[in-house]
Amino acid sequence: MPYQNILLIDDDEDDQEIFLTALECTQKPVRCTVLDSAGKALSQIIKGEVEADLIFLDLNMPLMNGQQFLTEINKDEELRKIPVVILSTSSNAATIAQVKNLGARQFYTKPGRFEDLVAILEKVLG
Repeated sequence: MPYQNILLIDDDEDDQEIFLTALECTQKPVRCTVLDSAGKALSQIIKGEVEADLIFLDLNMPLMNGQQFLTEINKDEELRKIPVVILSTSSNAATIAQVKNLGARQFYTKPGRFEDLVAILEKVLG
């Protein structure tokens, strides 16, 4: 499924820049909105201020973490349909199982190599 509007929710500015650069390397014709807060993202999605066909979500964020974000979007029938891909520093099996139970479609541990991030994005974006 081709995605046109991607939303990245990650509070780390360096990770945001690396993601956007890797996304450019895929040469996919997508628009990416970046928000540094899951709470802000949830509010803007609900209000229709941000359009997302696909969400990349970090788990470890202040105020509202990734698990809480997943819990909240699952309360809304339309928002629940947006695929969420976890991109986190965590690789804990229990955490992976928990977020998949909360509706995350895929889980990737943030790779140490830039080329690996590009490969993940190529795979997810098709």
